[in-house]
Amino acid sequence: MAAPTSPDIRSLLARPAAEFGTLAATYRPVFARIAEGNLARERAREFPCEQVRWLIDAGFSRLRIPRELGGDGASLQQVFLLLAELAEADPNVSHVFRNHLAFVEDRLNAPDHPATEVWLERFRRGEFVGGGWTEASNASFGEIATRITTSDGVTRITGNKFYATGSLYADWLDVIGRDDNDELVTVLVPRTQPGVTLVDDWEGFGQQTTASGSARYQDAEVDEHGIFPAQDRFAYQGLFYQTALLSVLVGIARAAFRDGTAALRRRTRNYPLGVDQAPPQDPLLQQRIGFLATRVFQADAALEKQAATLDAVARAHALGDDETEKAALVQATVRTHEAQSVVVDSALEVTTTVFDALGASATAVPLALDRHWRNARTLASHNPRVFKERVLGDFYVNGTVPAGGSNPYARPQGQGV
Repeated sequence: MAAPTSPDIRSLLARPAAEFGTLAATYRPVFARIAEGNLARERAREFPCEQVRWLIDAGFSRLRIPRELGGDGASLQQVFLLLAELAEADPNVSHVFRNHLAFVEDRLNAPDHPATEVWLERFRRGEFVGGGWTEASNASFGEIATRITTSDGVTRITGNKFYATGSLYADWLDVIGRDDNDELVTVLVPRTQPGVTLVDDWEGFGQQTTASGSARYQDAEVDEHGIFPAQDRFAYQGLFYQTALLSVLVGIARAAFRDGTAALRRRTRNYPLGVDQAPPQDPLLQQRIGFLATRVFQADAALEKQAATLDAVARAHALGDDETEKAALVQATVRTHEAQSVVVDSALEVTTTVFDALGASATAVPLALDRHWRNARTLASHNPRVFKERVLGDFYVNGTVPAGGSNPYARPQGQGV
């Protein structure tokens, strides 16, 4: 699709124009195809490369881009609700899109920059972004050893990263490092070059096919249109990443509830102490399923309400209203911390308690019902909710404005949290 010349960058975050029903009708058939092979891929630890490409070809990687520029014009809330539906089909595939969608969001937020149209065209061509910023061997998140140097007009990167989610599916890798002036910059690195080595050494017991292992860079060449100061990345970047994880957790809770309900429906034998010989008619087992339905409902509701607060931040940024954007960012940070606690608790409870409605046969390896808990527990460990709940307490008791939800590298006067 041809794009207009020199787009007005602020217009890229104009009020979204998509109807959720239309988006759902487009992508649910693809989700259904992905769901068909989820159990087999989980058992074999098979990477869903084909499934990721189905979604890219269908336009899922361009959800947030305005229609006139080749995307769907979706709101952030719509994006995260769709990610939850995708996670119900396959949480690994849903997680893979996290870094790509975040980089798209960054380009939509960016001030006038000649690189933006280059990236919009690459997105329209179906090019995909993975990568990772974390260096597992360092003492803190902000301690970055990766070096980015420029010589004779060519910029190169050397360093080691971990948690490189989506890297094996990607055309581009989004990486952070320190430049010749010791300033933090983010760069986009072509994946297929001799200086890039991706290693599938992710050892987590969940989310095993997200390509979240190591990425090693040795004098790898950086794209000339892919060099951006880390402090200029979009203000709600941290909240975006966290909400993507919450979306996956919601999808996992739904899948565990779905599979548990179906398993109870199939049960023909009950325990001697059961109230009814037929398990599906046993009121105690029915109560277990009913209780879990409430937990799925509260996770759904928390995500839907929280995701809408990110749209408020994006809307204020589009209007250039700095004061409103700062206030909206604080509100979104609080809601994201609250939603994290609700969604994590709900997902872990559903994926564990569902076995109370089933017999010992439900633990059979071929059924892989344990995958729901393993995946949920792994995602819930990314950002432990105990820290977020402490921050919430300080906010409500002492009025302390919460930090930690926005771009951690932004200029303090520009982020408002």
